[in-house]
Order: sequence, then C-alpha cells, then structure tokens
Amino acid sequence: MANSELSVRSDLAVLAEFGRRAERTRVARNLSQLELAERAGVGKRTLERFEAGESTTTLNLVRILRALDLLDALPQIFPDSAPSPMAQLRDAKRERRRASPRQAGAQARGLDAPRGGHDFQWGQPESPS
Repeated sequence: MANSELSVRSDLAVLAEFGRRAERTRVARNLSQLELAERAGVGKRTLERFEAGESTTTLNLVRILRALDLLDALPQIFPDSAPSPMAQLRDAKRERRRASPRQAGAQARGLDAPRGGHDFQWGQPESPS
C-alpha cells in the first residue's frame, strides 16, 4: 500500500495497516511477540491486539516504536514547524549585513587599541623592541 493511499482509508483500516507493518518489522528483526512486548514494557496481549489492528494507547504505541528503534521516524510524521514568514522577515532585519564604522567613543575608551600596546601602523618601519 502506497503512503498516499493511507489518507483515504478509514481509521480502522489505518490501524490495521499500522499493525501489519509493526508485525512485519518485528518478524524482520527476528523478535517474537513476547520478546518485543517485554522490550516495550507492554503485555503480550497488548502487542497482539496492536498487530491485529485494534486500538491502543499512545503510550503503548510510543513504547512499541521505541522497542523497534523507530522513534527517529517521528519527525517525518510530525515535523518541527518552520518560522512564519513574518518571523523570518523580522529575523532577517536583525541580521547584520555589513560592518559598522568605529565610533569615536570606542576609540576614547581604548577599545580599538592595538593588541600588545604597540603603536604600529601600516607603512611605518617597526621599531626594535
């Protein structure tokens, strides 16, 4: 079943597909229902019902996905929301696009004095230390 077909299925059909896919993944990883249930911290009967397409709690679903190492797929289901276009514009205005000229006040406070206290300027020969 293609992923786009899931959206037109009934809720019960989607649950059944979840169960079939979970079962195929479990079998591909060579896990029995009991082994997966124990790893997930759910009852074997809970896992059986899930694989049969019956409803389960969200907590049980998370536990089963974690035990199958499938939680990393969650961002594909619920991606982080991107900033709104207005927020992107606001942030773009804050971004510096060029250097600003030095202020006389910074010079007076010695903030742009050369490191090491030297008064070297380009084009002048260095004085011996």
